[in-house]
Amino acid sequence: METFCGFQKEEEQMDLPPGFRFHPTDEELITHYLHKKVLDISFSAKAIGEVDLNKSEPWELPWMAKMGEKEWYF
Repeated sequence: METFCGFQKEEEQMDLPPGFRFHPTDEELITHYLHKKVLDISFSAKAIGEVDLNKSEPWELPWMAKMGEKEWYF
């Protein structure tokens, strides 16, 4: 999903309940997301954004977040 200036494309917005927070532990990130992504086993994680750091300036990164929290893992 692509974002621009903090706004997601309307047809791709997530329908999440109020108060939802995506805050997985390091172990959860590795076992449930990264491992599947590396192996390409039907990876789908709407809450995790993907950014090509070679095509983005550092000050653009916060606006590419999928959700309100601005935590990034590299």
